[in-house]
Amino acid sequence: MTKHEADRPVRHDWTLSEIIAIHDSPLLDLIARANRVHREFQDVNDVQKASLLSIKTGGCPEDCGYCPQSAHHGEVHLDKIEMMPSQAVLDIAARAKAAGADRFCMGAAWRNVRDGAQFDAVLEMVRGVRALGMEACVTLGMLNESQAARLKQAGLTAYNHNLDTGPEFYKNIVTTRTYEDRLATLQAVRGAGLEMCCGGIIGMGESVADRAAMLQVLAGFDPHPESVPVNALVPVAGTPLGQSERIDPLDFVRMIATTRIVLPKARVRLSAGRSDLNREAQILCMVAGANSIFYGEALLTTQNVAENEDDALFAALKAPARAAKPVRVE
Repeated sequence: MTKHEADRPVRHDWTLSEIIAIHDSPLLDLIARANRVHREFQDVNDVQKASLLSIKTGGCPEDCGYCPQSAHHGEVHLDKIEMMPSQAVLDIAARAKAAGADRFCMGAAWRNVRDGAQFDAVLEMVRGVRALGMEACVTLGMLNESQAARLKQAGLTAYNHNLDTGPEFYKNIVTTRTYEDRLATLQAVRGAGLEMCCGGIIGMGESVADRAAMLQVLAGFDPHPESVPVNALVPVAGTPLGQSERIDPLDFVRMIATTRIVLPKARVRLSAGRSDLNREAQILCMVAGANSIFYGEALLTTQNVAENEDDALFAALKAPARAAKPVRVE
């Protein structure tokens, strides 16, 4: 990316109708446009590997309809894990780095951050991950300005707090907190000078307009979120959305492409649901603007693509080795 392109202004005033029109444009035109934007603002060969670990699993008091960690969903079979010891987390981070990951993300199933020994342990983990030379991201639920400042002081790179969907549809997915609660946490993140990691989930019964509304909210942040995970619902038995149909892979492609056009400088993360895509569909998402994946065989509570399959994917993305052309001697 040249200096001119890096300085090129991005829009914060997208209208809902504009985003819907982009999403619904002919697929080949949409992918071509997204790829042009991707090349203007990004290095298309820079696809980041991030590793994700649940450091505290289950028992969350929120009632998110998609999430097996909610205490409201008693029929879900989930192995609950109390807070992991810091050294155990850092050992896993070191193995992730050795496997090629350069960003380590840690998630705790909390409604909100509470000051005390467990939050102090998270700060220790953040410092340890940064000492390994990796980016550090955490998702801990809602937090206040002072907690965000402490995370920044510990060296945290980014805080993840997804909007999940558009404002109107949100109440159909979560009732234990509001959209305004989500936005307040994101404002605290921004106020502390942390990078914002914020995206959502498609395939929960929302409309295209709901997906577009979420992107409109994200585009309204100045600056835009540095990181935007795009997830496809992974239905988990026992959750309210456990019987949902899987999305068409091309819906995933459309959402990735629209996100890239609306949020051109963001790292767009091809996240949950990727395990349902074959190699070619994943590469099509990258052509459409995705430039990060989660690397490792598990996400917080759901299955991810096997590491050997991702190794083969990244090998396929590289230029093939060619044997030297023999020189003819007369």
